[in-house]
Amino acid sequence: MKKSNVLAGLSLLAGVAVFAAGVSAQDAIANRKAYMKAVGGAAKASGEMIKGEKPYDAKVAAEAMTKISAGWADFAKAFPKGTETGGETTAAPKIWENFKDFGEKGDLLVKAAEKAAAEAANGPDAFKAAFGEVGKNCKGCHDDYRIQKK
Repeated sequence: MKKSNVLAGLSLLAGVAVFAAGVSAQDAIANRKAYMKAVGGAAKASGEMIKGEKPYDAKVAAEAMTKISAGWADFAKAFPKGTETGGETTAAPKIWENFKDFGEKGDLLVKAAEKAAAEAANGPDAFKAAFGEVGKNCKGCHDDYRIQKK
């Protein structure tokens, strides 16, 4: 095989790899945004019930919290190197600098959401108290790891 053909083949493979990495980065960012949108919807539905804007429904409350807790593992995988920028991401660079802490904060969120899901069956007051911890964990992570929109 000629050296020029080998070099051309390697160049093509490198171009495909760069393209694939770009698609993967966009997919990762899109996945992060989708999870955050789902969490926002779950929090909104829960907040409306807690505030009395909508009737309390233990099943809806538990499902909202399960949506938050069940999605974290996939969400945490959506931060590979190379996805720090682009796609209008609001993920702060600090995530990649201290991924262990980011993961630990996520684990606390999962535990709080699981507890809130279980407490939903005990009525609105029990759910409200447990949901407060979910909100506190969301805020703690956002304070440290989200670029605030201006």
